[in-house]
Amino acid sequence: MLEQAGGLRIRTGTRVLIKPNFLAPARPERAMTTHPLVLRAAAEYALDCGSRVLIADSPGMGSFDRLLREGGYADALRGLEVAARPFKESVAVDIGQPFGRIEIAREAIEAEVVINLPKLKTHAQMLLTLGVKNLFGCIVGYKKPEWHMRSGVDRQLFARLLVLIHRAVDPAVTLVDGIVGMEGHGPGRSGTPRPFGVLAAGASAPAVDAAICRFLNLPPERLPTHRAAAELGLAPQELEISGDFLPVPGVRLPVLAPLTFGPRRMQRLMRKHLVQRPEADPRLCRMCGECWRVCPAKAITAYARQIGFDYDRCIRCYCCVEMCPHGALKAAETGPGRIVRKLAGLRDHLAVRLEKRRR
Repeated sequence: MLEQAGGLRIRTGTRVLIKPNFLAPARPERAMTTHPLVLRAAAEYALDCGSRVLIADSPGMGSFDRLLREGGYADALRGLEVAARPFKESVAVDIGQPFGRIEIAREAIEAEVVINLPKLKTHAQMLLTLGVKNLFGCIVGYKKPEWHMRSGVDRQLFARLLVLIHRAVDPAVTLVDGIVGMEGHGPGRSGTPRPFGVLAAGASAPAVDAAICRFLNLPPERLPTHRAAAELGLAPQELEISGDFLPVPGVRLPVLAPLTFGPRRMQRLMRKHLVQRPEADPRLCRMCGECWRVCPAKAITAYARQIGFDYDRCIRCYCCVEMCPHGALKAAETGPGRIVRKLAGLRDHLAVRLEKRRR
């Protein structure tokens, strides 16, 4: 698959960066990170081509060494002449409007070939975390929450940022590990592992993402990053898919509820009571502090026995849901918000039917 999808750019002495999904220390069966044997296969392929291989990412939490041990990577990579380390240095790259120059991991920009190895997972903010989204890991450390904050509640603006980072890194090939993926409240410990039995690879990350959407019986246009890629002319008009392709039914996806409602003067009140928001399960929360550490909006407060959310400040990035090591946080709709969303969906459905009748 790597050979057919674009790996022929690798030559003897080529500097190859392999960018897996290293969200956090987790065993492979949790389906939170790229499976260690998929990573080993990609490393072996690059080594067989005569390249120099670096495996790197910027984990959201936990030490890199612990991630290698708990994730099974130390054992899987044993005996291979590869380097594995976290991103540390950044270089400024002009990714285009409206963001201009941003800091991206030096190794990702200076590598001659990037092999992108995302995990097939759901994502509370972006619906799915696939090829394009995986390259947000090339933003080093605490710069990630900063970009969440700068994008604010504009989900499509953040999706555009992800696409532009992907374009700057320019992976030669994207291979999605969906042998055991994740559904439900992903991409962290709140998600549910599910066997999908699929590997998907291609030279275009947006094309691979679109193929995965079809595999999940999901119109690619529902994926915010795909819409942003289409606006930038980076999404393919048609897909050519080879190999077995049997769509899977009944995948549990997050609800991407609207982040703003109504006239501007009412939006603050309506966001507080109608918009989907993070909530904590007090039975699972251990008050470890990870959520308020990563929150870019500083919207989480620790009390004696529970955490509290300032929903006026919360930008709905769901970094807290993603990083909670105990799976205690989830994105939840309010009761009134659920009713409004369903009524809006019914309105749109009726409008489409009326338009068809007019035609």
